[in-house]
Formats: sequence, structure tokens, C-alpha cells
Amino acid sequence: QVQLVESGGGLVQDGGSLRLSCAASKIFGSINAMGWYRQAPGRQRELVADITDGGNTNYADSVKGRFTVSRDNAKNTVYLQMNSLQPEDTAVYYCKVQLRRLGYQYDYWGQGTQVTVSS
Repeated sequence: QVQLVESGGGLVQDGGSLRLSCAASKIFGSINAMGWYRQAPGRQRELVADITDGGNTNYADSVKGRFTVSRDNAKNTVYLQMNSLQPEDTAVYYCKVQLRRLGYQYDYWGQGTQVTVSS
């Protein structure tokens, strides 16, 4: 069973920075896209940023210019560098990994890590 272990969440003041990491293990097949989603109380889960195996990135408009997604393929790890954090960024952040094997794609989610930005 694929395992995703997230780390790096916490409490930070308005304008601060955090770096999230998500390491995947027990991988079968190859990793396609890796990314981060977030869910605030009372809101739907939304895409924050993702990155393909080719290095193409995609960001939500609300985080462009502040967040940077990257990956280390040798470590099967995806990162999210979050700068200039705002209270509106407060949410549980989930990593998502898309695997590809024999023509099929499989999505796996991390357990979530809390990010709280105080004003």
C-alpha cells in the first residue's frame, strides 16, 4: 500500500513562511503528478499547486507569486514552499500523488497537515 508522509505544518504569523514536505513510499509503477490541496473549515478542498513528472507547475491564483511547488524524484518527495503567508491560507494541507501503471492512473492522498496563520 502506497504511503504518503507529510510534515512541516504549524503555526506562523501573518507574513511568515513554512515549507511542507510529502514523501511517498511503497510506490508501484511511476509517479506522474504530485501536488498540494487544502481545505479550510466549511469549504471544499481546493488545488493549491501541482507539478508533473516533467516539471510543469500549476498554481491557484490566490497563491501565485507566494508559493513554490517542487519535487525530488530520487526521493519521491514533493515540497511546498509557502512565503508571505496570510490568515486566509489557514487550512489543512493535503498532498496528492498520482501513480501510473499499465495504462491506469491511481490517486493517493496524505493524511493532512494543519497550517495556521495568525493575524
